[in-house]
Amino acid sequence: MTVHSLPQVDSPRPVNRTTGRWTMLAVMLACAAPVIASYYTYYVIRPEGRRVYGDLIDPQRPLPAVQARALGGAAVALPSLRGQWLLVTVADAACDERCQNHLYLQRQIREGLGREKDRVDRVWLIPDAGDVPQSLVPAVKDATVLRVDAAALSAWLAPAAGKALGDHLYLVDPMGNWMMRFPAGMDVTGAAQAKRDISRVLRASASWDNAGREPAKP
Repeated sequence: MTVHSLPQVDSPRPVNRTTGRWTMLAVMLACAAPVIASYYTYYVIRPEGRRVYGDLIDPQRPLPAVQARALGGAAVALPSLRGQWLLVTVADAACDERCQNHLYLQRQIREGLGREKDRVDRVWLIPDAGDVPQSLVPAVKDATVLRVDAAALSAWLAPAAGKALGDHLYLVDPMGNWMMRFPAGMDVTGAAQAKRDISRVLRASASWDNAGREPAKP
């Protein structure tokens, strides 16, 4: 009898863990690239002579993982606001003259963005349990109005030196990062400059950010 050699069976290839890690890293970088590129374009490759009205926040601060409440009492997780650009004001429910001015300027800035306005939500964060005047309800019907613990707000947002939290408007990106603070005492001229800043970041993020989240109703 003729004995033939048995066929060779290939042994399993060893798992290359290093290659797997590099592959995962490459995928993560590919997903993040549009975001990184848009911010790099806006923050770094700015044409000479361009001035930014708002203060850029570095490092950016993410929305805190806390529960807020709509005016009707429904619980709302603050991170659920991610997905849109947020133009934020902070003021007690009584809403003094400064607060009312901010609510007005918020609306004017957003409307001034034209067809891009649906990418921006107006947000009023209230750090107390007071009642919102009924006269203001029509003015915030299309805004997101939430009660948020005062300590949580102070741990997230911060005013300029010598200013109060309610002196500013704040800009939060769709990933939930507070990234810009506009100067205190904003008037109509300042609002036009703020709109210009927001228009720039909207253009810079156009490749990865789209309108989509409906604002929470009061």
